[in-house]
Amino acid sequence: MRGKARERSVSSPVQRVREPQSVVAPGNGPSFARGLWRIAAADVSSGNAVTLLHDGPATFDAISAAIDAAKQSAVLEAYILRSDEVGEQIATSLIAAASRGVSVRVLSDWIGMRGVSRHFLGRLEKAGVQRRVFGSPGFHAWAGLVPRDHRKLVVVDASVGVTGGVGVGNEWMGKSKRHRGHWRDTAVRIAGPAAADMQLAFDTMWERSQRRDRRMMTRRTRRIARGAHLDPATAEPALVGIVEGEPFRMRIARSLQLQAISAEHSIWIANAYFVPAWSEVEALIGAARDGVDVRILVPARNDHGWVSFLTRRYYRRLLTNGVRVWEWKGTMMHAKSSVVDSRWVRVGSTDFNPLGVAINYELDAVIEDAALGTQAERMFLEDLDHSREITMHHRRVRR
Repeated sequence: MRGKARERSVSSPVQRVREPQSVVAPGNGPSFARGLWRIAAADVSSGNAVTLLHDGPATFDAISAAIDAAKQSAVLEAYILRSDEVGEQIATSLIAAASRGVSVRVLSDWIGMRGVSRHFLGRLEKAGVQRRVFGSPGFHAWAGLVPRDHRKLVVVDASVGVTGGVGVGNEWMGKSKRHRGHWRDTAVRIAGPAAADMQLAFDTMWERSQRRDRRMMTRRTRRIARGAHLDPATAEPALVGIVEGEPFRMRIARSLQLQAISAEHSIWIANAYFVPAWSEVEALIGAARDGVDVRILVPARNDHGWVSFLTRRYYRRLLTNGVRVWEWKGTMMHAKSSVVDSRWVRVGSTDFNPLGVAINYELDAVIEDAALGTQAERMFLEDLDHSREITMHHRRVRR
């Protein structure tokens, strides 16, 4: 097995995308929906139309278009919220929706919105936009500084939603004064019943921002499972589960381990702040040593440089066990996505580090759809064309 891993580590860095499998592998039937419910308390729905969004411009256009078409409600939940050009673009759509009589709510994180102008916030409130802030410091546990609301979410009329790693800021347009070039990121637009689950997730955080009631964390796990019976072989695609990351729940970490157990061909992960727990590392190593093509893409230049230092401490162990690692050569690779066996796609806000997995409030869409999986693989391979593969001879590994 070690020989097999070594052969894969020196093969061509880019492989062609496989054609979607026409037959569902044994054991990969209803287990997707049932497993996601049991390990992540995530309902799964079928019949969703999912669009993969590449980078900030496509994501902001999709958000603006959805809000402009809103008839009843529009909600925005953003960890990063700025009063720059991108913020003005989104604010214009929100204000216009409120003027049409649409119920508009905005939830932002206290840390992520630092620096936002009072004039910007005043315009929203004057237009009738309801606004709340999550995690203001005070006489709370940890002085109210943790956990944070790290989600990036837009939902319109409980029928269309957008989520991923893209915040509301110029960094994703290449117009930031602090960073040269645009940030590479990924999001998804979901039209269908999964958008109602996204709306419910927002409503829960909207109440949390005021009550700070930890007992609400158990509310979602006391209901009867919905959609756990769905079989990808017969259900109308795409199947989507909305996973709500909550403090100490470890839901995304368990979903990664579930996919590592089920993967037969490939596990490809793009993650901006990759400092995983050893259980997650062992799941990936175990898959690689069992012949699965495991690839990890991280930024070469991180907006938090100390994170790259921690990430590189994993390289030697990953590489010696057959996991392949790339570093993005652009300004910043901020995506939090993965694709497994050309079928399972995860796009959301969760980074594989202690804050993302175990402490902050996060939200990820886990999607089972062969067509979308093929698109996600093609996007990943294109990213590898703009990245550098790290090998055992690289100076960062030798150190």
